[in-house]
Order: sequence, then C-alpha cells, then structure tokens
Amino acid sequence: METKQEIEKQKQYIEKVKQINKGSNLKYYILTMGCQLNENDSEKLCGIVEQMGYEQIDNYQEADLVLFNTCCVRENAEDKLFGKLGELKRIKEKRGTIIAIGGCMMQEQHITDKIHESYPYTDIIFGTHTLHKFPEDLYKTLESKKKMQDVIDIEGEVYEGLPIKRMSNIKASVTIMYGCNNFCTYCIVPYVRGRERSRHPKDILEEVEQLAKEGYKEITLLGQNVNSYLRSEQWKENGTEYKGINSFATLLRAINEIEGIERIRFISPHPKDFTDDVIEAIAESEKVCKLIHLPLQSGSTNVLKTMNRKYTKEQYLELVEKMKKRIPNLTLSTDIIVGFAGETEEDFEDTLEVVKQVCFEQVYMFIYSRRVGTPGDKMTNQIPEDIKHKRFDRLKELVESQIADNNQKYVKTIQKVLVEGPSKNNSELLTGRTESNKVVIFEGEPQLKDKIIDIEIVSEHMWYLKGKHIN
Repeated sequence: METKQEIEKQKQYIEKVKQINKGSNLKYYILTMGCQLNENDSEKLCGIVEQMGYEQIDNYQEADLVLFNTCCVRENAEDKLFGKLGELKRIKEKRGTIIAIGGCMMQEQHITDKIHESYPYTDIIFGTHTLHKFPEDLYKTLESKKKMQDVIDIEGEVYEGLPIKRMSNIKASVTIMYGCNNFCTYCIVPYVRGRERSRHPKDILEEVEQLAKEGYKEITLLGQNVNSYLRSEQWKENGTEYKGINSFATLLRAINEIEGIERIRFISPHPKDFTDDVIEAIAESEKVCKLIHLPLQSGSTNVLKTMNRKYTKEQYLELVEKMKKRIPNLTLSTDIIVGFAGETEEDFEDTLEVVKQVCFEQVYMFIYSRRVGTPGDKMTNQIPEDIKHKRFDRLKELVESQIADNNQKYVKTIQKVLVEGPSKNNSELLTGRTESNKVVIFEGEPQLKDKIIDIEIVSEHMWYLKGKHIN
C-alpha cells in the first residue's frame, strides 16, 4: 500500500476511535524516554491521540490510556520502563487503563519477550517502523479486547501527514531523515531504527514554511546522521532536483531563506561526513546557529577504531580547526563515552587532552552501557564499573572547570535570547537561550515570552547566566 493511502486509512481509524470515545472525557498520559527524535515521535503520538478524543494529563494514575515511548541507548531506560509497568498493574485492574508501549526498545526481541512474560497486562506493543499505525492498533484493542503487537524488522517507509502536537509555541523539531548506516559498535540504533531514509526536500520545506506561518522562530533539524542527508537517495522531479536540494548543505541554505524562521539548529552530524560544503553553508547562512554539536565519543584513535567511528583523534582536531577558521563565533558541543571496552588509562588521557584543546561549550558525558545485540556487548575486555566512574568524575571535573572559564566571556556582552517563559526555579523570573544554547535568567514582563530580545549578561553561575533586558 502506498504511504498516502496508508495515512488515509489511519485517519479513518482515528475517526472510528473518536466515535467510540465520544462523550467519555477520556485522559491520556505519555512518557518519553531518550533523544529528540523520540520527542518528535511523541509529538506525533500526542497529535494522533488527541484527535481521537483523549486529553493529556500529567498523572498516569488517572489516565485511561498510558503511552510509553521508549529508548534503548542506556540500561537505566529499561529499569525505568519496567518499574512503571509494575506500578501500572494495580491501576489497570482498578480503571481498565489501556497500556501501550512503543519506540526503540520494542524492536528488541528480549525486551518484548520480557514484557509478555512479566507484564502480560500490556495491551499494545508497536515499533519504530509502525508508529503511524497506532490508530488501527488502538481501534482493534478497543473493539476486540485483544492484545496487539505491531513490530516489523524491515526498514519502514517515510510517512507524511500524521497529526502532530507541538510541545512549544516558538521552537519546533523537524525530522529530515530516519535510521543510520554507521554501525558504531556501542550503538543499538541501526538495529532498531533501520537504515538511512531521507525525507523528500519538498515535504521538509513545506513543514518548515507552515511552522513559520504559525509563528515558530527556531527550528531543529533531526536525524541520526544529518550530514548524510540524501546521500543514499536522489529525489528527482521532471529530471531535476527539487529546488536544487541534493545534500544537507543545500537543504540548510534553502531553509535559511524561509521568511519568519530566525534560528536553525541541527543534530546530530557525524565528523566523518562533515564536508566542506556543509561548513560553507553554516558560515554563510545567518540563521544557522554557530553552536555545532560534533560528537567525539572518545579522544583516543585506538578506541575510535574499536568503536567503528571511522576517524582518528588527529582528523577530529583538524576538522575542528577548519571549522573555527571558517565559521566566525563558532562554539562546539559534543558527546563523550567513558569506559568503552578496552579503554586504557592512556586512551582516557587522550580524551582529556582533546577536551582541553577544543574547550567545548557543552559536553554530554556518558558512562558506557552495554547493549544486547551490539558488537560492543560481546567484547571481552570490558572496563570495571569503579574505573568507569572514577574516569567519569575526572572528565566531569575538567569540563566544569572549562564551563566556568567559558562563561566569563559572556559577562558584559549583549546576547540575543529566545524567551521561553517563566524560570522553573523562580516563576518571577524569565528564562531563555542564547544562540550558543546558554540558559539566561532575567527579570521581564510575561509578554516577552516567545520573542527574541537583547539581554546584557551581568553575571555567570556555572549552569546559567544572569542578564538584564535592554529595552
């Protein structure tokens, strides 16, 4: 069945469920684990579910439908899921709550086997390639009272036209591609998300243009490896590329021209695919934020080879220098895994050396977590947990010292801040983010929300900056 026909079919199921639920005042709860791709998927699930007549609440104990959108990158996500499922048994017995679990974790056979064995009261299991079929799965569960499992191992199609409920009125994420071809040895993603599939440029541009019309100011382009966008596909219309878009670089330039959008971010690129045309596009596109996320994972060439990252320490540093020379005001963030199999003290010192040399604006640090089904899990030279934690603490100490130093450069400068709303810690203050993604807290009127304004930074406080609104 063609994708457009499939979406029309699912819209019919949305209407059927809506009729079943009519007048019932039903509530739903959703828990999202993992990355921004999962968050984007959850926005689609929320859009679907609300069209079916459910209202979102924050308390799963009062929900008629509970949705878990799972992640399998780290082990603690599994523990969190199973803990929540255990808590739901009593609630389901009391309320008849429908329990639905989707996302990456459901593509792992040992996880679904455990759910069937230990949590048989789960109603719906769906995978990363069958999210679009949730209306059909829910309808069949409501009608037959039977449990549904809708997981496929083959790569799914790219489905356009699903309802979506954005979690912000000013910032939006836009998926440009699905899956990954890289097979890093620590990572389960290619096995659960499948191979790379790029969305058609026309669909991406139309989505961003619509967001601009609705008043959105900041767009984040999402993909497991965004700078390989269209690498494995060629979209042709009447013998020509769509509006000249044939790469990630040309996509960035096209989105930069969309009126109303003021900031463009993207995650995550892969260092091995960071080509010169992408660097030029970032440098020449005024709306593309100059904070670039460039995952390192390890500073050791030996560990990078074991990880199958396909670049060396030296190549990474050369890329950083090239980017700094070409892109004014460049700042960098990164991911680092501590304690991967076989990592020696010398290897870890290499990581510390790269961190000292690059001086990242933000570092997302992770202790290596073995994932069943990956080559890394089968390696015999695993690092003891106590050594992993000691290395993590050393890296954390270095990163925090650099952040404190970096923050000083913001004091007494004027920053353009996208105002997100009241601060979570003090509702009398507003919070927003700079182009380099720094959190800024300041006094201001509520009507400043959703605007980009000038803020003078008056002091730094490790994890945030304090500012003053310049009228």
